[in-house]
Amino acid sequence: MNLNRLKYYKQQRGYTFARLSELSGIPQGTIQKIFSGETKTPRYETIRALERVLYPQERGAEEEALHEPGSGRYADAVKETAPVYSVPRGGYTLEDYYALPDERRVELLDGVIYDMAAPSVIHQYLVTRLTTSLFLHVEKKGGNCLVLASPVDVQIDCDDRTMLEPDVIVVCDPSKNTNRCIMGAPDLVIEILSPSSVKMDTKLKMAKYATAGVREYWVIDPDKERVYVYWTDERDVPAVYGPQDDVPVGIFGEELKVSMKEIFDRVRQLKSGN
Repeated sequence: MNLNRLKYYKQQRGYTFARLSELSGIPQGTIQKIFSGETKTPRYETIRALERVLYPQERGAEEEALHEPGSGRYADAVKETAPVYSVPRGGYTLEDYYALPDERRVELLDGVIYDMAAPSVIHQYLVTRLTTSLFLHVEKKGGNCLVLASPVDVQIDCDDRTMLEPDVIVVCDPSKNTNRCIMGAPDLVIEILSPSSVKMDTKLKMAKYATAGVREYWVIDPDKERVYVYWTDERDVPAVYGPQDDVPVGIFGEELKVSMKEIFDRVRQLKSGN
């Protein structure tokens, strides 16, 4: 069982525990214990019943909820109706990925090759600031966590059909570092939205990160000045932070909080050309 995966699809479909109980035939109390982590080893039949409801054979992700920002508060989500989106499947493998010219930036996702646009100055500024904050905290605390910024290959499914390049990652399991790439799911992934990456970061890659077991996922929208944090504290909707908020890093037990005020102030200056 991948609990993050169950939570992701529960969130995307907008199901309450009561509705999920109704559809699966599993008692609501049992479902709540599974999603809270209280039940560590649920019965196989129970998990299969939940999986049949949450991600049947044709799995998809609906439009991301709209939220109000505010100092880590969870706002009520407004769901938009959207058609089920099936992740495309292709025939490309890592052999094709490594055969591409070095100057061509791409990602391989479930056998499909996606070209990546050159990052903007604002994008690179955000990557640098976030990487620095995470790195300084890791250095201060010690331990095995590794902070890396793109370009770095992440073979997230440990197969030959997917290779992603997240903007920023934190990996705390040294065995996942093969020097050539990171093999398996990072603990933290951060993606910076750009006009060309919205669908990739909020649909395709988000679903992949959820199913692969990424513990915490940040999506940063520099235009709306929002930070969306997924999966950290077992809630069903993301925490949404605004330009005046400090964003806690869940994988570090919230010992580190990233102040977005200075970051977004500087983003505004860069937009104005100052």
